[in-house]
Amino acid sequence: MKRVLSLSTSAALAGVLLAAAFTATQAGAASRHVVRPNAAGGTTATNMRAVRGPGGGYAARAGTTSVNPDGSASHRSGFAAAGTRGSAESSGSASRDASGNVTQSRSTTATSAATGNSVQSSTSYNSATGLTHSATCYSAAGAVIPCR
Repeated sequence: MKRVLSLSTSAALAGVLLAAAFTATQAGAASRHVVRPNAAGGTTATNMRAVRGPGGGYAARAGTTSVNPDGSASHRSGFAAAGTRGSAESSGSASRDASGNVTQSRSTTATSAATGNSVQSSTSYNSATGLTHSATCYSAAGAVIPCR
């Protein structure tokens, strides 16, 4: 059975696995970059990078980009990071069709270690309709609070 993970889950998992490979007193990094032909006759590049700092924080990012001979392209990526000040994770995608029409979306969550408060934001873009953005802030208890 083949299991498929989302890129944000993959980035978080990669960060945890790669961060676990380093001792608490080591700083380190690991990365992988692969470029290969795709089924549409274009090229797909995939990359992943994870780092762990000497204080135990980590960050990981994974992404894939495909470019095709007809001019279309797509990109997906995600990241996760955590440290003494809090954590953040984000995932998104963008695409361009052969006619040049572009769509993009990204969702991000960040949480403060000091307060437990968090923000969830979403941004999207469509070349025909423009940009939209929203953000909602939450207390540590999960109640909606004003964003500052």
